[in-house]
Amino acid sequence: MKLENILFLDIETVSQHPAFDDLSEETQGLFADKTKYQRKDTPAADFYERAGIWAEFGKIICISVGYFTSVQSKSRQFRITTFKGDEVDLLSDFSTLVNNHFSRAYHRLCAHNGKEFDFPYIARRMTVHQLELPRAFQIAGKKPWELPHLDTLELWKFGDYKHYTSLKLLTHTLNIPSPKTDLDGSQVAGVYYNDNDLERIVNYCEQDVLAIAQIILRYARYPLLTPKEIAHVNAKE
Repeated sequence: MKLENILFLDIETVSQHPAFDDLSEETQGLFADKTKYQRKDTPAADFYERAGIWAEFGKIICISVGYFTSVQSKSRQFRITTFKGDEVDLLSDFSTLVNNHFSRAYHRLCAHNGKEFDFPYIARRMTVHQLELPRAFQIAGKKPWELPHLDTLELWKFGDYKHYTSLKLLTHTLNIPSPKTDLDGSQVAGVYYNDNDLERIVNYCEQDVLAIAQIILRYARYPLLTPKEIAHVNAKE
């Protein structure tokens, strides 16, 4: 597969509301029912900080994507951009990109644990907002091998269904330089609601996209990207 035909992506999500008390009584009850097995004896209100991992109670605040514009050794370039802000707007803009540039049969979307999280989460939030799914997300009736989705976690499993490896651990294992960021996934909601610092989250998300691309390069036994080969561009460019 040609690297130019892959769209690498990562999403960041948070709860739809800053606090459990902001939910209606009905929604509080539904959240308690949804999470009862995960939280065990933890009160639902204390567990709400994790609400962003469920599309029914969370929302997407940014989608970062990356793609190769050239893979020639002397002119290789990897471009990274982010759709951010209002969820409807960012989903619409992301959908336009996918439909216009990554919708052919030979194109692939690539994420880490994307088949379990990123891809279905995007599709569910689009459905909530009554947005038409991009062709790459219209998977009903398709066989697994017909889906245009790559997952760096699934590739690392090598058929082992029980094995989970975080993006951070996998980059360490494959000797890929760890992104220099002062943020991790558990802190995103706090940075978003308490610090109002979306740009910090965007930087974190873009670093993950770069890490995913580097993993694919490792799998293919290609040289890793260097800083000179990486370009951060505005989503509207």
